[in-house]
Amino acid sequence: MSGVVNVLVIGAVIAVVVFRQCSAQRITDDRRWWVLPGILLVLSLREPGLVDPRHVALSAAVLGAEMVVGLVTGAGWAWTTRLWREADGSLWSKGTRATAFVWTGGLALRAALYGAAALMGIHQGTAALLAALAAMLVARGGALMWRAGQMRPASGDSVRGDSMHGGSAYGGSDGRAMSRPAWKDRV
Repeated sequence: MSGVVNVLVIGAVIAVVVFRQCSAQRITDDRRWWVLPGILLVLSLREPGLVDPRHVALSAAVLGAEMVVGLVTGAGWAWTTRLWREADGSLWSKGTRATAFVWTGGLALRAALYGAAALMGIHQGTAALLAALAAMLVARGGALMWRAGQMRPASGDSVRGDSMHGGSAYGGSDGRAMSRPAWKDRV
């Protein structure tokens, strides 16, 4: 793929991810959360220039640092995402202000790495960015699915049960439904 197509793919993925992060999203038992990161990784590995052939060792080190930043940013993103269970038992997620700070910190670290690489004369193409984006999305997806799995009702609990908070998240001790505050107060 050309550099223009890579930039368009990266822009589209980021737009979709940011849109989905800013709105409440239902979490399903769909096990395909790794497909988009997998596609991005394959695209990055197919591209020439994942590492700079003139500075292989330094370029690989910068790429490794990019991957670590992506993994940490993705994990931080998942841990700062608010999860809650609706009365019907469905599980939902939405990013918080802390999520925006994690994104901003990840972008700042990536920019610093890119700048340091440029100062060392290392050329980084879009393939490295695709790989780091894939790492971030796989870390986010994996950590979010793990957190969601922790919120599943234990066997024998009602659909309203919330294993992270003990007992029923939406029912009183006598089993009657209680009203809940706005979604932002649900965790």
